[in-house]
Amino acid sequence: MRGVPASITRPAAPHGPLLVVMLGLTTAIGPLSLDMYLPAFPAIAADFGVPDAQVQLSLTTCLIGLALGQLVGGPLSDRWGRRRPVVFSVTAYAVISLLCALAPAAPMLVALRLLQGLAGGFGVVVARAVVRDLYSGVAAAKFFSQLTLIFGVAPIAAPALGSAVLRVTAWPGIFVALGAIAALLALLVAARLPETLPPAQRAQGGLGETARVARRLLTDRGYLAFALGQGCAFAAMFAYISGSSFVFQDGYGISPTAFSLLFGLNAAGLIGLSQANRRLLDRFTPTRLLTGALVTQTVAAAGVLAAAALGSLAGLAAALFVVVASIGMVMPNGTALALDRYPQRAGTAAALLGGIQSVVAAVAAPLAGLGDAGTGVPMAVVILAFASLALLTMAVLRPWQIHGPGVRRESAESAQ
Repeated sequence: MRGVPASITRPAAPHGPLLVVMLGLTTAIGPLSLDMYLPAFPAIAADFGVPDAQVQLSLTTCLIGLALGQLVGGPLSDRWGRRRPVVFSVTAYAVISLLCALAPAAPMLVALRLLQGLAGGFGVVVARAVVRDLYSGVAAAKFFSQLTLIFGVAPIAAPALGSAVLRVTAWPGIFVALGAIAALLALLVAARLPETLPPAQRAQGGLGETARVARRLLTDRGYLAFALGQGCAFAAMFAYISGSSFVFQDGYGISPTAFSLLFGLNAAGLIGLSQANRRLLDRFTPTRLLTGALVTQTVAAAGVLAAAALGSLAGLAAALFVVVASIGMVMPNGTALALDRYPQRAGTAAALLGGIQSVVAAVAAPLAGLGDAGTGVPMAVVILAFASLALLTMAVLRPWQIHGPGVRRESAESAQ
């Protein structure tokens, strides 16, 4: 690979679609956990005899678990290697999913969802670190573009899959299905995923060493540029996810079916641009593509605000399509560039990347519902604010001044 330090011996990489499927499904655990059981909310509330808000709390605890799982799993995988932690986490996810299906009361379901998210987040962050172990620079950005294909399909397919399960069984069947998917994935990973972080390259030391590496990451202007830029851009899309159903259905009166089609069209745009990103990487650096995507998202976000202020449904839908589609270029390039700076601490770097993304998105989601949400103006303001902040972060930290093909690579010694 280009730019890999001579002191780092890269393990032999498995090739072909099987690796993409294994890591893509491991990464997709997050959206599957969050979206697949959404159609079952009314049934769960009725079954337990609790208000809807108590069932929604299980969604919040799963989100918290996903964030914590990433923050814990990344540094541990730098010390223990990748293969065993990801096999353990996916297996644990399968078992906890089955326990969710057997939950006797809502409080137990809420607690189990925290553990389910924890196990899922652990697997997500290790999968990203595996990619960095195997690839760097442009090759890593291309591989993350392939993972975005599966990651983008998951939130579209998950609610439909959950609805299909509900047509043949009760809501616990959704968690049984999640457990079955995870169990099959655990068997596949255990059989076919090699260890990608040799013992000689693993981190030494305990919590103190992890804290030192985290401080180094959080004071690295280049890493922060990519992590914060990507996180704020993702938060702009998350504001759309949390607010768009109220805007389009309550504010503009479109039907749930029409909204689902619109939501799917935007997700298809994200997937399409992520695949186009693989081709564009043959001509442009990841940094240039990332910066261009952030500029495009900011301009489109201004269009969202203008359309919302004018009450134009067509203009709003078109501008939101561009905002969401741009994430297909932001995520693979931003992830590859951030992780490329710390090849020896890819797990910790991926953990902070996921943590920053989760925290910023959690801030954006409730803001989109403030004021008269049905008009779309509050959502549009939040989208524009976070898109602009993403671009401003990149402009202030100026990552394009870093030497090399869009990144500065750390030596094995300086990353330790």
